[in-house]
Amino acid sequence: MAENVTIARPYADAAFELARGAGALGPWSEALDRLAAVAADPDMQACFKDPNLSADRLNKLVLEVSGDLNAEQQNFVRVLVESERLQVLPEIRDLFVAYKNEHEGVLEAEIASAFPLDDAALATLKADLEARFKARLNVSVTLDSALIGGVRIAIGDEVIDASVRGKLANMAAALKN
Repeated sequence: MAENVTIARPYADAAFELARGAGALGPWSEALDRLAAVAADPDMQACFKDPNLSADRLNKLVLEVSGDLNAEQQNFVRVLVESERLQVLPEIRDLFVAYKNEHEGVLEAEIASAFPLDDAALATLKADLEARFKARLNVSVTLDSALIGGVRIAIGDEVIDASVRGKLANMAAALKN
């Protein structure tokens, strides 16, 4: 939801600046992953909306289930609780990861494949993509049998469709013209 991203942006900016300043981008990323998972839990979402649960109790509850957090991260949670912004933790985490990746020169690559890719094929494909985009890639692979064959790769705004389904769609469009 665009509104949640707008609400989350200043918190993600603050978390990123704190983490970058402390040289702790990795630990902050891990903490935000845990916090986002906590915020996505339906039982926790019910707690966020419970008017009978005080801010102090909610803060303690979130800290108890979020694992080990340092003092700055605990303070960050307290600010989110007091501002009633816990529900945007998944968006805060997503923005933080985007900032971290940009800072580190890393791009996210989503590869959809019709068939499972073995480690050698994935390593070759990743190396070719890193050379093309001149950046390190975080690769996630999903299976999509609807592709019929081949792969569909999304990196940022760019999509490389080397699937049979994509080629058939291009042929169909060319035949209509």
